[in-house]
Amino acid sequence: MQSPTSKPASGERTPLLADGVPSRNSSDSLRRAEQEDAAIHGTPLSPTPTARTRTVRELLLFSWALLATAGVIVLAVVLQHRNSTANPPTPTDPIPIIPGDPGTGTPYPAISSLPPKKDRKRNLIFMVSDGMGPASLSLTRTFRQHVNNLPMDDTLVLDQHFWGTSRTRSSNSWVTDSAAGATAFSCARKSYNGAIGMEPGFKPCGTVLEAAKRAGYKTGLVVTTDVTDATPACFASHVGYRWQMDEIAMQEIGEGVLGRSVDLILGGGRCHFLKNSTAGSCRQDDVDVVEIGQKKHGWGYVDDRAGFDSLKLGKNVSLPLLGLFAERDVPFEIDRRHMNDVYPSLSEMAVTALKALEEATKDSEKGFFLMIEGSRIDHAGHINDPAAQVREVLEYDKTFNAVLEFIEESDTEGVLVATSDHETGGLSTAWQAPNELPVYNWHPEVLLQANASAEYLTLLLQQHMIANPVEEQQQLQDWIREDLVEKRLGIKDALEIEINALASNPLLAMNIFSKMVSIRARIGWSTHGHSAVDVNIYSSGGPGTEDIRGNVENIEVGGFLRRYLDVDVEEITRELREKMVVDVKEAEMTGRDGHPEEWFVEVDGLVGYTTA
Repeated sequence: MQSPTSKPASGERTPLLADGVPSRNSSDSLRRAEQEDAAIHGTPLSPTPTARTRTVRELLLFSWALLATAGVIVLAVVLQHRNSTANPPTPTDPIPIIPGDPGTGTPYPAISSLPPKKDRKRNLIFMVSDGMGPASLSLTRTFRQHVNNLPMDDTLVLDQHFWGTSRTRSSNSWVTDSAAGATAFSCARKSYNGAIGMEPGFKPCGTVLEAAKRAGYKTGLVVTTDVTDATPACFASHVGYRWQMDEIAMQEIGEGVLGRSVDLILGGGRCHFLKNSTAGSCRQDDVDVVEIGQKKHGWGYVDDRAGFDSLKLGKNVSLPLLGLFAERDVPFEIDRRHMNDVYPSLSEMAVTALKALEEATKDSEKGFFLMIEGSRIDHAGHINDPAAQVREVLEYDKTFNAVLEFIEESDTEGVLVATSDHETGGLSTAWQAPNELPVYNWHPEVLLQANASAEYLTLLLQQHMIANPVEEQQQLQDWIREDLVEKRLGIKDALEIEINALASNPLLAMNIFSKMVSIRARIGWSTHGHSAVDVNIYSSGGPGTEDIRGNVENIEVGGFLRRYLDVDVEEITRELREKMVVDVKEAEMTGRDGHPEEWFVEVDGLVGYTTA
């Protein structure tokens, strides 16, 4: 028989909890940590405490913990008794969300802190930072401090309005996509990845925006991506999958069963509103959505910077207004700032929408609901481009501040709530190269030196190669090094292997450019997709916002939106299900892997929609 301390014979497996291995308590762990810190920093190690000292200290800590626990229990009993004997519920108390299960799409319970029923006028602004996780805030905060030589306690506006965190899973995956994430906000329902205003089983669900419009509020959507993309689509349309963007465009202007629910739309995605015989169209049919919107639903239309400027930041707007300022997405802010004469920024569009909606409701008993999305934070995460991402987050922070200022200056009560649908990229402000020791630092100056996104550099590279099809390989590599890498990324130490990869693999250039920046800045990424990390919630505070303090499910955020506006979303749901004829085949892909765009094509034609 083998003794507890003898080594196992060759070929035998050592058990995970082997005999003879000494136990390690928290004091041992702390001591090892002190030894590691002393080795790293070259400082002397403090003397090891004696066993007697440790025993006395542990007894004191145990006594303190015992007394504190007893005190908490007594306090809890007193508070529970007080709450049960004072302020009993009355029929005027707001009705809480019905309890349910996230897998079924029904809401979680939430306690409303709103006052009794009221007819006060109010505005609600809901901001979505698509793809922005907690690490994005750390990255951007440090970058801003470095760029502006600010002290360590100088934080973003968002940091100063931190409210809580949100759990993000969808009904069919631990990792949500933007469609299921936005449906959780708009419908307060869990749904499957890819769902646009739909519950599992392809059942349409009414949205807070539609219910707000029905109740007399003015409504608006402001984004920097295609206005038919998942987040805005989930507030004003109902289709089985997010790739049905042509249909989404039709519903957004008023061609759905509910008619027109949106008063103001600003963003990109012009190609989905032009018939396919028109230059710049990406529709699959010859339907002129802009013309239908203008003639049938009374939409005004602007499609360039001059048209946007004519709105005078919202002082010269007639609703309904459709503003489409890019064929697809508005460029990343790092690039857009060099094209300011072509594209408006997120903050400019948000300020315009706020002023326009305020003017439109000045004589109304109702206010407005506005959804603003910092859409391209997500895209920077998908590309793993940290230089683009910090500029997107800074512009989002600027927009958040502009909304706060609007609320403060407005005579109408208003609340701002902001959160993300998910995190993108698995961002980490640390990166360890293979076969090297950890480096306890990262380098924001690398991001400062970059003045263009990987997306834009890839476009320039591909345009150059098309324009110079017979260029010698060495000439191409010299142009890449000088004009793209050194001039626009600020990288002076590019390796030959990196330049060769860009010249030889232009289709992979976007990832190569991003990786060149990330490695030098020591920024890590774990995926080009989404992650399941909890995301932050921010708020101006105000009536009912205590309901979304702490850690909540994303549908609880959606529940707050409808309660604050005091609108009947379920009535909209019933009407949708009565009027929409849904031809459903078993197409919901529970448990599928991959990015939605990879598997949407596999279900093309499986789900069709008509109106009764």
